[in-house]
Amino acid sequence: MVTFEYTARDPRSGETVKAEVQADSVGSASKLLVAQGLFPLSIVDKNHAGGLGIISFGNRVRTRDLVIFTRQLSTLINAGLPLVQSLRNVENQLTNKTLKVATNDIIASVEGGTTLSESLSKHPKIFNQVYVYLVAAGETSGTLDEVLLRLADQQEKDAAILRKIRNAMIYPVIVLVVLVAVIIFLLVTLLPQVAALYKSLQRKLPPLTQALVGTSNFVIKFWYIVILVVVVGTVALISYIRTPDGRERLDRFKIDVPIFGILFRKVYMARFARTLATMLTSGIPMLEAMDVTKRAIKNVVVEDAIQRAANKVKAGKGLSTALEAEDSFIPLVPQMIAIGEQSGAIDDMLLKVATFYESDVDAAINNLSVTIEPVMMVILGVIVGLVIASVLLPIYGLATGNTASLGGG
Repeated sequence: MVTFEYTARDPRSGETVKAEVQADSVGSASKLLVAQGLFPLSIVDKNHAGGLGIISFGNRVRTRDLVIFTRQLSTLINAGLPLVQSLRNVENQLTNKTLKVATNDIIASVEGGTTLSESLSKHPKIFNQVYVYLVAAGETSGTLDEVLLRLADQQEKDAAILRKIRNAMIYPVIVLVVLVAVIIFLLVTLLPQVAALYKSLQRKLPPLTQALVGTSNFVIKFWYIVILVVVVGTVALISYIRTPDGRERLDRFKIDVPIFGILFRKVYMARFARTLATMLTSGIPMLEAMDVTKRAIKNVVVEDAIQRAANKVKAGKGLSTALEAEDSFIPLVPQMIAIGEQSGAIDDMLLKVATFYESDVDAAINNLSVTIEPVMMVILGVIVGLVIASVLLPIYGLATGNTASLGGG
């Protein structure tokens, strides 16, 4: 008998359970948990917890790899191939080592009698809770190929939005790097020379130049302190962000910050609508669908709002009414959901909401790129101009002083 550490969800209470179970194998442990009415999320050999985890450092699974895996598996199942044979065919086409090893483990688990969803749940770093729940729903309803196809579409949409946001941020990052490099160059090379010249002539530097020369001298003499402060500050900030309070403050900042806040809100609205629509279309009950959807949002403020709305739905209110009171939701979302509730096609309406906000995010990112470029150029010009002025003013002062001396002579 082997001791396994497991994480499972109790569908009756909605709570996540973490404990240990004795079994001969992972498949046996899964069956024991299912027999107890639990839905396994992860099962790990307690004595070999490191197991497959080490491979994620060298070769992580990208969204593109997972989309290819999901779409190919959907196509093969739809063609009538048995599940294990479909998995083997997909595994032969994989180039990502981490996903390939995980797929081999999934094949062995399915051959041992475990369902696909339970086998996938053993690899939570690759297949998240939304993925596992949808596959389980597809297995129950006999529409696994359709569910996998929806999953692939959802992953591609989500990845496309994130990719566009990252691309939009490339230009500001490059400008900031150039700005810092220029300032460091001027502080470390030109300003010390100007200061030495003024000192040799026993002349007083202008106030702006004095301030920058003081900064330059500190950076040159105590560079190790500057690096230490930057490193310690960065580590402290990251550590704080990982705390519940820090995560909440950061996520609140994301949706409230000017210009970018509305963009983040639209991303979360699109993610919420598409994920919930996919869950409902796959036959998952509303409360369970909302519980899984909130975990896909990746923002604790919005997640808390979804949980409060779920509690109201459980008490008998409609989803649209439950979301109206949440300030983290854009008002159009509950309004559109209300129309879906009246027509009896809430999943279709949620898909329309997702499509609308995905298109809106595309337009917003394009506008953001156009807006950021001149703003960054102005900021760059002002800061570099101040630094250059601090170099030129002393030189100009020396030139005018010498001219006055010649004139007086």
